[in-house]
Amino acid sequence: MNPQKIDSISLELLKLTDYQELKKAMVSSYRSMPDAYWKEPHIETLINKFPEGQVVIKINGQLAGCALSIIVHEDLLEGEHTYVDVTENFTFDSHTDDGDLLYGIDVFIKPEFRGLRLGRRLYDYRKELCEKLNLKGIVFGGRIPNYHRYADQMGPKEYLEKVRMKEIYDPVLNFQLANDFHPSRILTNYLEGDKASKEFAVMLEWNNVYYEKPSKKPLPNKTIVRLGLVQWQMRLYENLDELMQQAEYFIDAVSGYRSDFALFPELFNAPLMSEFNHLSEADAVRGLAKFTDEIRDRFSKLSVAYNINIITGSMPKIIDNKLYNVGYLCKRDGTVEHYEKLHVTPLEARVWGMQGGSQLKAFDTDCGKIGILICYDSEFPELSRILAEQGMDILFIPFLTDTQNGYSRVRHCAMARAIENECYVAMAGSVGNLPKVHNMDMQYAQSMVITPCDFPFPSNGIKAEATPNTEMTLIADVDLSLLRELNEFGSVRNLKDRRKDLFELRKK
Repeated sequence: MNPQKIDSISLELLKLTDYQELKKAMVSSYRSMPDAYWKEPHIETLINKFPEGQVVIKINGQLAGCALSIIVHEDLLEGEHTYVDVTENFTFDSHTDDGDLLYGIDVFIKPEFRGLRLGRRLYDYRKELCEKLNLKGIVFGGRIPNYHRYADQMGPKEYLEKVRMKEIYDPVLNFQLANDFHPSRILTNYLEGDKASKEFAVMLEWNNVYYEKPSKKPLPNKTIVRLGLVQWQMRLYENLDELMQQAEYFIDAVSGYRSDFALFPELFNAPLMSEFNHLSEADAVRGLAKFTDEIRDRFSKLSVAYNINIITGSMPKIIDNKLYNVGYLCKRDGTVEHYEKLHVTPLEARVWGMQGGSQLKAFDTDCGKIGILICYDSEFPELSRILAEQGMDILFIPFLTDTQNGYSRVRHCAMARAIENECYVAMAGSVGNLPKVHNMDMQYAQSMVITPCDFPFPSNGIKAEATPNTEMTLIADVDLSLLRELNEFGSVRNLKDRRKDLFELRKK
């Protein structure tokens, strides 16, 4: 049809009064399959069981295309199934409002209206309906009508692969793949009488990235997460109480803005080393480690009192007579988990005798899964990739850098981690100086929240940034649903497009 002759295009719910026009459209669309049209009682049943699932497109008031669907339980599709199975012999008794998948029963466009991208409109409607009903996704058995031309040369799996590689054109399968559907397996004896496909079909799926698994918890995980970063000023404190008073001041400030997380820098408690300044650097940092357990316990109490998850930056800790750099995730439900710096810098090893830890894991929180890497660890891409494979949405990086050179290494690596792992990154450091603490005399930092670089995010990948070398807080909201969208529909898809046929990454 000439687009210039189109006065109106409308998408409407299918009505039983449309049946006669619908029948003519089906007959003209399935000329290779005589009598392949739905009878009026079938359409009436579909409309009664699931009216939202049955839609038509009309051009200038004339029916041009149709999409029919039902809702089924995922268990129904385990193993092999046929079209008769999934429709329960065309009774559609398999439909249930409690199901978790939208199953496509039929989609067609009348021949004279093809080329107007009407099929895309029908699929877009299905996707929107799937999201609205909070279903896991869309599934259907896709015909491969050109397969009969190649059946004596190859099996259906090889045919599918050649269509994917653009070596063979299949009008139906090419269209499905172009609309973000991915094949999961070959179905045999799927649609009786489909001679063009040799009765084979490809099970095609579309995943709803916004699907939320039903939970009995009173509050589901949040989609919008507010981050509170503390750009900490290094100054001398008389004692632990005075240092924690300053820490509580910042926690009070960011929780007052209803932040979900408070992030402190690496070794933020270094001012307490002044008490041990008469000792060697190695002994002084071990003296500092004596405060770690008490600081952890105080932070845990503050996380509950202020209803905020606190990432304590890091502190030295002695375990089995070995010195490590560790931190704690103090959740607002009162639980505490710890993380470790895995890679120590040459200076930390030489001057302090610090050891690298071994624990690497993503943490479950009430705001999704997070990862935490201390400073130098952010410069090793394998670590954050392992966390991404565990489902990490936000990577927190507490850091401590004395020069702008060191800071730039952490910053640029953090930005790379956000892009390659399709996650948010929050990094917080210390500023100022400690002239009375050996090996900790000056600091440089600009804390920030970093995003992937694609259309839903800032073009430069920076959501928010603090003023360099100034004590302050930085508060920013991040939308986790945008990460799901990026993973499926991004301009590039770094996680999905990895060549796992060439390499693999595994944790020992």
